[in-house]
Amino acid sequence: MTHDHHGHEGHAAHHGHGGQGHGHGHGDDVDWAAMVALLEAEAEVHSPAYARALAWLGKEVTEPGLIVDAGSGPGVIACLMAETFPGARVVAADGSAPLLEHARARAARQGVADRFDTLVGELPESLRELEYPADLLWASRSLHHLGDQKAALGAFAARLAPGGTLAILEGGLPNRYLPRDIGFGRPGLQARLDAAQEERFARMRAELPGAVAETEDWPALLAAAGLKHTGTRSFLLDVPAPVPDRVRAFVVAALTRAREVHADVLDAEDRAALDRLVDPADPGSLHRRPDVFVLTAHTVHRAVRPV
Repeated sequence: MTHDHHGHEGHAAHHGHGGQGHGHGHGDDVDWAAMVALLEAEAEVHSPAYARALAWLGKEVTEPGLIVDAGSGPGVIACLMAETFPGARVVAADGSAPLLEHARARAARQGVADRFDTLVGELPESLRELEYPADLLWASRSLHHLGDQKAALGAFAARLAPGGTLAILEGGLPNRYLPRDIGFGRPGLQARLDAAQEERFARMRAELPGAVAETEDWPALLAAAGLKHTGTRSFLLDVPAPVPDRVRAFVVAALTRAREVHADVLDAEDRAALDRLVDPADPGSLHRRPDVFVLTAHTVHRAVRPV
């Protein structure tokens, strides 16, 4: 699928194999507003894993007053937070005003608009506009779109209330949608898409303003921001075949995006295989195959600001 590498809620829209990401000015050329349907679909399909992650965070963050989703995209996870923590005010912060319009509309549809706000602007600077410190600040694949990740973590930590929790979703495992051998083309197509995405992600990171190379030891980086690392857990998403229609539609959209993003680095055989996979008329396409599934894992690191 596509991984420009996560940012908003998901990685699909974003990565080459199915990532997440959002409009916070990461320096890449993705038009997140145009990709809102894919971002929403990915986050909705992945919601069971996000719900388990929030339940885990809820053991540490018991009665939050303010929750901030830094890099919220169209607000699927932010609205899930409002549902999970009914006493909290939730702020969806993102660099894309059109995506935040979708977030507000979702909050209204879900009946949580009275305690749901949005904050448009580049991260982490926009968080200075928060009226009071956050009890939980969540950043799902948004941190890696910021050039100096260590400095950004420090800025995130500064917006926490004493005893508040910072939760970052980075890493995990790429999405898998198909068997290794799909019956045509060379086996291992998704592994090659992963490799193409890793190269694309490395270029994206290198081209960010103020880019700083950083060893991705997230617990150590959280400690460097003055926080106490209190746990890391990965949350499995397993949607076995046969998948519901909405999941199938998401996989089609994700691999269509992957075909667009990586066409220039894939060989002719892989491009032809992807063309067959996204062609509704092809009997071997994602639209018709009985063996389509979704399997991935999201890794969340949490840390607390000392009281």
